[in-house]
Amino acid sequence: MERINRSYIRKIRYAVQWSVFFMVIYAGVSFYFFVREIEHGAIPSVSRAPSVEGFMPIGALMALKLWVTEGIFDPLHPAALVIFLAAIVLAALLKKSFCGWICPVGTLSDAVWKAGGKVFGKNFTIPKYFDYPLRSIKYILTAFFLYIILIKMPAAQITGFLSKPYWKVADIKLLKFFTEMSTTTRIALVGLSGLSLFYKNFWCRYLCPYGGLLGLLSFISPVKIRRTSHCTQCGLCTKNCPSLLPVDKKESIRSPECTGCLTCVSYCPAKDALDISLAGGKAVKPEIFIAAVAAVFSGFILLARITGKWHSSITYGELYNLVPFIRSFSHP
Repeated sequence: MERINRSYIRKIRYAVQWSVFFMVIYAGVSFYFFVREIEHGAIPSVSRAPSVEGFMPIGALMALKLWVTEGIFDPLHPAALVIFLAAIVLAALLKKSFCGWICPVGTLSDAVWKAGGKVFGKNFTIPKYFDYPLRSIKYILTAFFLYIILIKMPAAQITGFLSKPYWKVADIKLLKFFTEMSTTTRIALVGLSGLSLFYKNFWCRYLCPYGGLLGLLSFISPVKIRRTSHCTQCGLCTKNCPSLLPVDKKESIRSPECTGCLTCVSYCPAKDALDISLAGGKAVKPEIFIAAVAAVFSGFILLARITGKWHSSITYGELYNLVPFIRSFSHP
């Protein structure tokens, strides 16, 4: 058996994840100073960061329905829809790779459980009879939002919502959620962080409806992790899978929990034993898969910039008028 070392895949993944993470942090800090200057009635010295809208997927889902049914591309928070579209296209083409390579929450979650493993000597697993019901929570939440928005909510109601003051300052209200946390929010975040120390990707695995949607879409992806007869049953793939999948027991990984992170592939020591492959069984080089993920995601953003679908149409004047009353705006 020819042995190989593909640990470079993990290094590339970490580089991609943390590059995106720090870009998001930079955007968040810039947005904080932008809002602070707006609140003081000054002309902002920094530009508004559209990428913060990536944390508004529910509004993006409404905007998606409006675009599909009425041809209206939300001008107020267009980046939210662009990032949402990029994530769902990635899921349909390249597994749940948005979660495995791009999502900053996933990156932070990875770091927390790895830190927990070092502190406590290991990570823990929830028994299957609890794990399955808990995992269903994110799919139930996904079904709820899809039903309410795609089926029950008419386009006219979405148009009304997206034109209200609440939506115009939704990104600022999201910022306030973190900068002016309530006691309940603090307790929830501390609790989730604590659970993530003990259990791998607790939020992503059990509660994230965004990940639930992408996981369901990933069923139609033409690429899958596939194991061949060259497998030596060393078990390293299963041992290191962040999603706790039994990779060494399956010929093909079809689970919606697979994020396409290629961690299992990076640990496999046997040549041609485990690869990301197309539907016909043809293996895809990890470098090509990674480049495709980066190309699809960055391509959506570049196209949005070129076509004028990235920056918000909300004027400074509107923000000066709305921000002083932001606490009075509630979800319609």
